Amino acid sequence: MSNGAYFSCRNINAYYGESYIVQNVSFDIAEKEIVALLGRNGAGKTSTLRTIARAHEPSLKSGEIYLDGVALHEMRTYQAAQHGVQLVPEDRRIIPGITVEENLILAQTEGKPGWPLERIYQSFPRLAERRRQEATTMSGGEQQMLAVARALARDLKLLLLDEPYEGLAPVIVHEIEAILREVKKLGITTIIVEQNALAALKLADTAIILDTGEVVFRGTAQEVLDNKELRDQYLAI
Repeated sequence: MSNGAYFSCRNINAYYGESYIVQNVSFDIAEKEIVALLGRNGAGKTSTLRTIARAHEPSLKSGEIYLDGVALHEMRTYQAAQHGVQLVPEDRRIIPGITVEENLILAQTEGKPGWPLERIYQSFPRLAERRRQEATTMSGGEQQMLAVARALARDLKLLLLDEPYEGLAPVIVHEIEAILREVKKLGITTIIVEQNALAALKLADTAIILDTGEVVFRGTAQEVLDNKELRDQYLAI
């Protein structure tokens, strides 16, 4: 049963095939909290995000996941999305062959709509400029903006960001950081998985560190920034 936290996962265990990739992971998140989910490559970060989003893989074998009092662990992917869980995957999943605006409109038709187009274009003026452009012909940074905007176009209670800075030039990273700071101001509960741990920690309220699929640390982001030994042991930064 839910323990009253806005978001809660309890002893979740998930597998790819026979491989045990997430092991007894438990943590709570308060409403409007920004959490950096960190760890070395292979620590289970993306798998944890995908498990929360009820993606087809990895398979949840045991444990409970709640958002706003509703049991996500009993849902399929589309049901979790309809309940407000929006995953922005590392590969962005921009739909080819259609425009930026068509990508956004399509997102709004998949369940309850979120932000109207006018608000999205005010927050993402570059997308307004590119609204008639085929979405997959934009730069990587612009596609990342679209991926975040598409999540905002839907009913959004929990935003899951998987490597939002991956493969982007530094100037574009600064633009994405500005967007995520705006997301923070809006009070959107967010979990960020990011190999650029320092960038994620500067944005986050809370840090959770995974190692070989298990939670080894939970505390404030500032605690991790201040603890060189912890960073050396689990993050190599």
